[in-house]
Amino acid sequence: MSSLLELSHELLHCIFCEIEPADLSSLSKTCRAMNSYVKGNRLLHKDLYVRRYDEPRIGDGEPDWEEEIQKLVKLEKILEGEGRDSKSEHLQFVAERINRMIDTASTDHEASRNLQMLSDYFNDTSNIDAFLCASSLFERAGSEHQRPASTPALRQASAKMHCLYGVPIDPIPTRSSFSRERPSPRLSPSANTRLQTRPLQTHTYARSKVYDLRQYNDGTLWGPFTNDGSQRVDWEKVEAIMIVLGFNLNKFSERSDGRWPRVWHKPFVGATPGSYLSDAPTVASPVKDEATPANDPAMLRIRELALSLDAHDPYGVSGTWMRVVCFLDYNDLYAFNFSQRIPEGDLREPIDTEEGIIDLKEALQVTKIEPPGSGDEDEYAEDGDESGGDGMDWSGFVGERLPVVHFRGNSRSLHASWDPNANSRIRGTVRQTPEGEIRWTTFSIFHGEERWRSEGIQVGGLRSARGVLGNWFDKDYDIHGPAGPTAFWKITDELEDDKHGNTPLAYY
Repeated sequence: MSSLLELSHELLHCIFCEIEPADLSSLSKTCRAMNSYVKGNRLLHKDLYVRRYDEPRIGDGEPDWEEEIQKLVKLEKILEGEGRDSKSEHLQFVAERINRMIDTASTDHEASRNLQMLSDYFNDTSNIDAFLCASSLFERAGSEHQRPASTPALRQASAKMHCLYGVPIDPIPTRSSFSRERPSPRLSPSANTRLQTRPLQTHTYARSKVYDLRQYNDGTLWGPFTNDGSQRVDWEKVEAIMIVLGFNLNKFSERSDGRWPRVWHKPFVGATPGSYLSDAPTVASPVKDEATPANDPAMLRIRELALSLDAHDPYGVSGTWMRVVCFLDYNDLYAFNFSQRIPEGDLREPIDTEEGIIDLKEALQVTKIEPPGSGDEDEYAEDGDESGGDGMDWSGFVGERLPVVHFRGNSRSLHASWDPNANSRIRGTVRQTPEGEIRWTTFSIFHGEERWRSEGIQVGGLRSARGVLGNWFDKDYDIHGPAGPTAFWKITDELEDDKHGNTPLAYY
């Protein structure tokens, strides 16, 4: 009888492609001949990889398949393990590998093996507690099993994973949490009684972070960035924004008897770059003017220019977007921030004040494309400026520099479209940050005057279906507010008609 080692390499390859990647290491230790066959066998490791995981889109060269297999086997063993504390020790490694799995996942979430695998592993609450609930927010919020990581970098990594996971973790606390909060001398006796007798969900702590006006300053660009002017994303801010918006959207969906569909309820869906898939085969074009013949030369030139801009837009701006804006009554916002002075480093008390919510539909269209590094909305390049005009340090940037895209459009309220104060014009830009994230800046224009501004980050990167999370605020940077959280995501490439007139969006 022939032995296994006497078979041809082709037959060995077919046989070994059927084993689990985790068994490959054991196989290579059986004998020298098997070790020689397995070690460095690029084709075997590649075939094992693509049978179990999504094949990466080759952009920066072919990956080291053997190293990728080894790291993913290690990741799966960690996620399959028991014990939250032992899992927490691997937070940095798990964050890096999950980011990699999401980045290389198929853009079709229903067909993606990576996303399905991650979703299955995170049905385990120990993985949620150890990896998604280790930001600073969970020092006060969450359950007794959810604790912040030991370093700021790890807390940021956990918050980013939570944002990529996409389903806000906002559990109902256990009975022990009813008495967790000590009475506060800043609150009235009745308020203290309510705190002692009512469980505080995670969204109450997230809300206190989102509406803390100390977070809105020049260092953070008044958006979800770290307070150093570097445009580095503060994922703990983005996490808090997601939790607050998720709570309000779920509540709004319940109150609307299903007329407003639930969002952000499928783990990891939409967090992959390029995961927004067009539902229309045609490219968005300017709105038609019924009074202008279809073959009018001026209109044809406008359409040709619009199609040209869309073809050169890497961000996929043109189309219709859904936006949600949440806000506190200004009296509540002012009282929360200014009724009591607290030390600079202290956190504000959790709040469960009822918020307002506005749902908007926005039709956006590209109007101009500038080279990478063009100046910010409020900045102008100076002679000899080697940063490219935006004043940022790009020395550590990795990848392809993308252009700055300008857009305009309309915003229409889904609640009170009849109210002229509920609808506005929109203008804005999309650009990269020095760490490669996608930053969106928008301005809301009422009766010809800019009133509100927003800064946000596209969670999942370029053309992700998850959309943009960020902050809105007064365009004049009023330190007294108002300000709050906002999010928007693309729903179609089709451009809805301009309800305010017959001029194409790109040219009003």
